[in-house]
Amino acid sequence: MKLLLDSHLLIWTAAGSGRLPKRALPLLNDKENELFFSSASLWEITIKAAAGRQDFQVDPRLLLRNLLDNGYIELPVTSRHGIAVLGLPSLHKDPFDRLLVAQAIVEGITLLTVDTTVANYPGPIRKV
Repeated sequence: MKLLLDSHLLIWTAAGSGRLPKRALPLLNDKENELFFSSASLWEITIKAAAGRQDFQVDPRLLLRNLLDNGYIELPVTSRHGIAVLGLPSLHKDPFDRLLVAQAIVEGITLLTVDTTVANYPGPIRKV
């Protein structure tokens, strides 16, 4: 299964955080699953870390290196992803989360999220 992790899951996974939901562990540890991260997530993390957000205190350069070293696949943002946001209902105001939903829909990848609002979007989304 192809899995796209939301930004918080990426941070918690890389940090080995206790905040990582236990329901996510079997999915993340299953060698049959392909784990993806969006370039938009690294952009979001960079912006929010620079703004001093406590839940985004991670060095994005180290996070990127860690993700790539551990076999995660980068999903670049394309024009098709940006345009797909237009068809989404206005459930969530965060443009980064909306873009992740659009990427999951366009690419047919399951988005893993801890965000209940994001999980309410139609499409291949799974709350953990």
